[in-house]
Amino acid sequence: MPQTWNPESYGRDGAFVHELAGGVLEWLAAEPGERILDLGCGDGQLTKRIADTGASVVGVDASRQMVAAARARGIKADNGPAEKLPYPDHIFEAVFSNAALHWIRGQDEMLTQVRRVLRPGGRFVAEMGGHGNIAAIRVAFSAVVARHGFASLGDRGNYYPTAETYKRRLERHGFAIQKLILFPRPTLLNNGGMTGWLNTFYRGALDSLPEQLRETVLKETVALLAPALHDHDGRWTADYVRLRFIATV
Repeated sequence: MPQTWNPESYGRDGAFVHELAGGVLEWLAAEPGERILDLGCGDGQLTKRIADTGASVVGVDASRQMVAAARARGIKADNGPAEKLPYPDHIFEAVFSNAALHWIRGQDEMLTQVRRVLRPGGRFVAEMGGHGNIAAIRVAFSAVVARHGFASLGDRGNYYPTAETYKRRLERHGFAIQKLILFPRPTLLNNGGMTGWLNTFYRGALDSLPEQLRETVLKETVALLAPALHDHDGRWTADYVRLRFIATV
């Protein structure tokens, strides 16, 4: 089932996505006048930070709701899939992406498109979920929906590769790896806790359940995760693992 996005809940319960993006923005090192594509721009918060450097930046996202939210921030943003970018060849000095690549089903098609729109010498700078990302959350949710007879909803189809796997994939598409790291990043959730996180990032799966079952699945998943991810001070921490890279053409 496809993921669906609500910009309001994303801004509230997914704020850490842009708040913790300082590292990958440093790797981008945007310069005034550069043409940069923000691939999977979401609600445009990071796109705006890139634009504030003086770069000429455009966002693209597969969610119409997110594109509308980005445009409401004054961001130039287009709606479309990463596998078929609506831009001419060799137009950007850089393609940037944060917390979006692991949602893309057609990885090879996406990389073909990124390479096509980059100018010679251009760079692809991104951070995505890596191998082991949200492992506890995925196992808990899968176990709960399977118990209720909806096992197929336990797999969102996300792609969380190892560093070695993604390095090979990038190289097959003609990219030269400048930096690539895989690292754990335990992520403290805000006051919405795990329930807010699930309602935001598992929205597609939850919407696919019978309405009368959704609250039960949420409560059972949260209860299953509490011993591992809920501390004695009442805080929730998601078990994130990130893959970050710079690759050039």
